[in-house]
Amino acid sequence: RSEIIPKTKQLKVSNLKLSDAGIYTCKYGSHTINISLHVFELTISSDGHFLPNEVPKLTLMQNSSKPVPDLSITLFNSNNNAVIKKPLQNTRQKYILELKKLEATDSGTWMCHVHADSPLINQNITFPVKVLGFQNPALERKYATADSTVILSWHLNFRTIIWKEGFTGQLNWKRQENATPHELLDFNVTAWGEQHKTKKSSHFRFEIPESKPESTIELKLPKVHFNHSGQYQCQLAYNGRYTQNKIELVVMKVSANPVGPLPRGAKATLICQVSSPLPPNAHLLWERVNGTQADIKKSKQNEAKVEVNVSAVGLWNCHLIEDNDMKISLSYPVGEAPVWISYAVTGASIGGSVLLFGLACLCVISGISWQRRRQRAKRMIRARQYLLENKTCQCQQ
Repeated sequence: RSEIIPKTKQLKVSNLKLSDAGIYTCKYGSHTINISLHVFELTISSDGHFLPNEVPKLTLMQNSSKPVPDLSITLFNSNNNAVIKKPLQNTRQKYILELKKLEATDSGTWMCHVHADSPLINQNITFPVKVLGFQNPALERKYATADSTVILSWHLNFRTIIWKEGFTGQLNWKRQENATPHELLDFNVTAWGEQHKTKKSSHFRFEIPESKPESTIELKLPKVHFNHSGQYQCQLAYNGRYTQNKIELVVMKVSANPVGPLPRGAKATLICQVSSPLPPNAHLLWERVNGTQADIKKSKQNEAKVEVNVSAVGLWNCHLIEDNDMKISLSYPVGEAPVWISYAVTGASIGGSVLLFGLACLCVISGISWQRRRQRAKRMIRARQYLLENKTCQCQQ
């Protein structure tokens, strides 16, 4: 592993090892020069491949001629911010440092700065840290209206960090936090970055979009239903370790009671609801187009439904607002029933009232007649019993 460069008489040692440390002597005629070679070896756990929330360990070894110096070590993360750590173990020859819990954004080139006063040492040792994870927020909430098309996407960073290892993953869905999860699909990524997906569920209607970036996992709901809401969780597995990211899908729908055109003078209730309670920074809002302030109805905190009573025709909009940002809207037109329907409704109401009154009178008359027949029958029974009890025999003389 060593060679002498003829022109400069330099000694070149390749693939340094800790055992290469020591004093090297160069003699040229009557001249003698001693050079002390100090060797560092830096290793990182898991070969520098991690998942979020894992805590790497750094081991710094040194070897040199006696005495071995006491080192001061400072770490710099991928953003070149100093991360000063006190070694967990320090025997001068060996230093063990524990890093903080990693996030996907910590991926990059880190630096270990080694300093000593005697002998003077200022050495920078770089090492790569690769954190396989998601570029999505930790918890993403997506809003959709009923019957619309929804695409849920998980953006992985293995292309960005040039991840040269294979890993697997799966996509699950559950209606509520404590519900049983349903596995939708499995996927694996080879060491060359190739993706292979297997659809697992045949009862849940969804599609896997064809055209998409290779580092993205997507799920398409062509016609989202109110019951499709819930938590969609993407889980990655690497060397028996796991990390996950979820998207919460909230679906909104509007309806009316009663359904259909509004007859003149009648009233209806418009209902706007979402599939799960909203966070404190979000609410539902009914408003009438070109209406007044009195036509606005806002949901209470953490409510999943808001109702508004209407007695006039017009177009009503229900908005879902989060942090003063309108996320989705649904419209409900309240139409006016034709005049003949209003007359028919009025006539039906009057006719119904007359019919009810007639039925009531008939019931009263029938009741009185039945009561009279019953009393007459009782009188006849009593008369018959009286005759039977007091009958006499009269003979003609």
